[in-house]
Amino acid sequence: MSMRRYPYVVVDVFTDQPMQGNQLAVFAKSDGLSDAEMQAIAREMNLSETTFIVQRDPFVERERGIRVRIFTVNEELPFAGHPTLGTAAYISTLSSFPIDRVELELNVGKIPITFESRGEGKPAFGEMRQRDPEFGQVHDRETIARAVGLPAADIRDDVPIQTVSTGFPFAIVPVKSLAALGRLHENFSWRAVEKFMKSTDARFIYFLCADAGESVPGADKTVRARMIFYSGEDPATGSAAGCAAAWMAKHKVAASGERVLIQQGIEMGRRSHLHVRADVAADGKVVNVRVGGQSVIMARGEFALP
Repeated sequence: MSMRRYPYVVVDVFTDQPMQGNQLAVFAKSDGLSDAEMQAIAREMNLSETTFIVQRDPFVERERGIRVRIFTVNEELPFAGHPTLGTAAYISTLSSFPIDRVELELNVGKIPITFESRGEGKPAFGEMRQRDPEFGQVHDRETIARAVGLPAADIRDDVPIQTVSTGFPFAIVPVKSLAALGRLHENFSWRAVEKFMKSTDARFIYFLCADAGESVPGADKTVRARMIFYSGEDPATGSAAGCAAAWMAKHKVAASGERVLIQQGIEMGRRSHLHVRADVAADGKVVNVRVGGQSVIMARGEFALP
């Protein structure tokens, strides 16, 4: 029986260190794969996300971007941050000369990613510009505290808990301290959170703490974050980081254009660095949401399918 062969790479995203950051599987071609097969492969990889590059006419790619589809173990996503950055970083390595821009066409539309060198032997820094944010529902502090298993006193009351989307909606929950962020797993139940989410306009929750416990060179401000969903804890969530950047700019947690470093994945031993910024226009609208980081190719393999 002849077999169809599909090469892939595993990329660690939002890190310059091997075996840190968020893992991503990138399949360089997807011709001949059905939607069900893509979903089955993503489930087999069992990573937060798996991406599939769709081959098409070079003229179409120049006009619309390189077509990429993103799958979790359960579903196809319209947009996700670390798969976008990691896939673009992989594509940038295929050229024999340095590439400073890659455009991907995702289910939400075209997303540009720019690259800049960080020195010889170091992975390039990529930065994606996400869609302009949409600000949704403001959530009740007591209700969301019960849903996530935290005392209401652990959640800030001086800024709103709000759903934000730059292609995928997250409820941004500001916690008061690193201690509260560290206790999150103690009473967290995905079933309870999922039940709560069904009554809201958000899909997941992104917990953000302004007290990072440390400063990092090159960042104006450093914060910490966690995101838990049906696949467990996520080491780095680029789509949520963009929403957080927009939320910080809107509610004056960060200044317009201020470079903020979000550290995520520390509690699970996969430190990730997500560099974010967003601008506030003269009319008060938040625009130009950018999320960046580095990526390391860790492994290569091949699926053989009948």
